[in-house]
Amino acid sequence: MATVQSHSNGLPLKTDIQIGLRRKRQMRMALIWGGFLLFAAWCLNGTIIEDTDWSRIGGRNGVFASLGRYLTIDWNLLPELIVPTIETFMMASVGTVLGCFFSLPVAWLGAANVTPNKIILYPLGRFMMVISRSVHEIVWALIFVSAVGLGALPGVLAIAMRSVGFISKITAEAIENIDAKPVEAIRATGGNEFQVLYYGILPQIYPVVLATVIFEWDINIRRSAVMGLVGAGGLGLLFFRQMNSFNYGGVSMVILAILLLIMLGEIISHYLRKAVT
Repeated sequence: MATVQSHSNGLPLKTDIQIGLRRKRQMRMALIWGGFLLFAAWCLNGTIIEDTDWSRIGGRNGVFASLGRYLTIDWNLLPELIVPTIETFMMASVGTVLGCFFSLPVAWLGAANVTPNKIILYPLGRFMMVISRSVHEIVWALIFVSAVGLGALPGVLAIAMRSVGFISKITAEAIENIDAKPVEAIRATGGNEFQVLYYGILPQIYPVVLATVIFEWDINIRRSAVMGLVGAGGLGLLFFRQMNSFNYGGVSMVILAILLLIMLGEIISHYLRKAVT
């Protein structure tokens, strides 16, 4: 053991080993933070400083002048917001319900303890979860717009496909964490797979699945608000038209409508989650 040195006044000093370890830790942290700052500076230089066309900004006055255009609100656009707002809300609601319907068989395949085949169907279920979450909702909307045309239908399908990954993943994990005793009891009495699912599994995962669906619906309201940018209807389409016509007051009005719709979704989802829990 290292000996403890003392001052002439008798106060104990830390050992040389402790001081050396502290200095090593400090040097290691300094190197880590230094490397992080260098990496952040490299990213900032490459993505903002070099990649920005500073000549188009026009200085401080130009920036504030551009932002000032959006401070006005075109109230004359208010009657035109009613139908797109309802369409956006319904797009999110129907897309979430449809996504929940599609998620159940995917979750059944992707849950290790109930999947019919762990070699083929289990990886297939997990792959469907991954591809649904990996592809952005705008990309899904572009695919369905090209397939079924313009309107709310491609937006509904895009939201449904985007919702499958999250809902099915949470549901599959909830199935994997259930108590196996009720399932074994139903199978021991001769119950089929549907009875096992309906009486043994669903009662255990119902609160988790319902809370997940409500949360996903809340997110889908935000997603549906921009579906119209690719021709899928709703407030996004009206936003796109106002931008193309350079009606900055109309753009601000549409943004305000989107904000109010999202706030409404937040309030509804809050009380729904409280009702579930």
